[in-house]
Amino acid sequence: MSDTAQSYASHARYVPGFHFFALPVLLINAIVWIVNAVRHPGVDNAWGAVVAIAIFLAVFYARGMALRVQDRVIRLEETLRLTRLMPSRGADIARLSRDHLVALRFASDAEVPGLVDRVLAGELATRREIKAAVQTWRADHLRA
Repeated sequence: MSDTAQSYASHARYVPGFHFFALPVLLINAIVWIVNAVRHPGVDNAWGAVVAIAIFLAVFYARGMALRVQDRVIRLEETLRLTRLMPSRGADIARLSRDHLVALRFASDAEVPGLVDRVLAGELATRREIKAAVQTWRADHLRA
């Protein structure tokens, strides 16, 4: 866990070994195998291309699945937090989407009710808009 401050401008999570090495290498490997299979048709090269594509897609989808599970956990955490902060507004909380809840996790307890009002009024719709509206940032260093 990092103790560095986060903000809207610095909250994106990149894992250098994954985002800047493993994924590009796997993508380039798939491209090389596809080019090789086209230039030198044969069962071995075609199979190599299929396996290279499968490995790249498996890693890509595994990351997506981890992020989807993380979003579900955040949805649960934020629903509980909003229920604690705004106990009389259960119907309003139920109207918030997963994307709304994921973005609201960065807002301080004091500003959450106002942001929820803005979301429900249609003033803020996307994760990006909600996060940009946060004034007092709650860091999240435990993201996948």
